[in-house]
Amino acid sequence: MTDIIHHIPLTDINPNALPRDRTSEDAEADYELMQSIFIDGLRQPIEVWELSEQSADGHRYGLMSGFRRLAACTTLEKDTIAAFLRTPESLPKAVTAMVAENEIRSQISPWEKVRLILQCLREEIFATPDEAIAALFPTSSRQKTARLRGLVPVVQCFDRLLNAPERLTTRRLDQLTAAMNAGYEDLLLNALSPFPRTAAPETQWEALAPVLQEALNPRPADPAPGTSGDPRRIRTIRNNLIIRRELTRTGWILRFSGREAKSPGIIDDVMDYVELHFGKEV
Repeated sequence: MTDIIHHIPLTDINPNALPRDRTSEDAEADYELMQSIFIDGLRQPIEVWELSEQSADGHRYGLMSGFRRLAACTTLEKDTIAAFLRTPESLPKAVTAMVAENEIRSQISPWEKVRLILQCLREEIFATPDEAIAALFPTSSRQKTARLRGLVPVVQCFDRLLNAPERLTTRRLDQLTAAMNAGYEDLLLNALSPFPRTAAPETQWEALAPVLQEALNPRPADPAPGTSGDPRRIRTIRNNLIIRRELTRTGWILRFSGREAKSPGIIDDVMDYVELHFGKEV
């Protein structure tokens, strides 16, 4: 049976009726798609389903697939868009169908998948991460499923701090997960704290690298954070002054952050203390 194409007013469609799996933006690709639709028209209809009741915004349909196509037609100020009308059994089924369609078109990064999982949990579409993973990504291998499960706390912690985390390599994702599991969350957050969200991804990663190095290559004499006998890796003292030790190739350094960190008196006090206990320069 041939699908019937409906021509639906753009104003009747809620583009955010479902959690979206693809959150990264590609301005060049979006422009190329808009130009293609402008010159040749829409080649592939979008997919929508009829909402149980009209929303306060006047939407009668929810978008299942075709987010970028709908956005391009909106930019082009078109009145209607070609669409297939679907009848998903439930909201989880609709999200699953959307993910399946996007996976066919372009691979979704692990970070974006976990973002979607967390959004589905917040909206109570699924009850647990395992339930969401099983429904949304049923063909994933055991290794990929384990990676998604391990990334859940990482994305919860770092999604609003890292710039373009969806571009992180599998190796770097695994390093972050391992460091989090080893108890290094506070040290990783402190390493990022001096940098804004707009900092270059590589700059942010360079700041994390020393902490990751220590977390992934522990010395027998240095137990993991939170365990018996763990060394003083980070301390918060007066007026939120934070001191973190960091191992480099040539030795240890201390990093100061917080409101008082830029005061020249702080480093003078540290130098006085060092001279008092270790002797002045000769």
